[in-house]
Amino acid sequence: MTDDNTPNDTTSSDIDAAKLSKEQKVMRAMRKTLGIIIRETTPQPGMHHPLSRECIEDMRQCLALIAAREREIGEELGLDMNMRPVYRDSITRSAKVVPLSSIGRKNKDSE
Repeated sequence: MTDDNTPNDTTSSDIDAAKLSKEQKVMRAMRKTLGIIIRETTPQPGMHHPLSRECIEDMRQCLALIAAREREIGEELGLDMNMRPVYRDSITRSAKVVPLSSIGRKNKDSE
């Protein structure tokens, strides 16, 4: 790997790397837009959905294709696809394990 965390055995040029970056932005925008459409058109329980079943299925397939392509891009770039967001309030400090034998009382004679 190079300093910018890209594999050094990559045969693509810098233009291809920029294209992948643009493609990632497009995928992210499409996923976000589809999510907004889904949220805004989801009816209250018991109400009729304004979109047809075919449209809903097409949206599901689009989201699946976007996820598959994002996974492919991540693999090409050598990214860990199991990353999860880390929030500041959820960061835990690592605990130091202390053996119980080291916690004993000191003898008064040894002081």
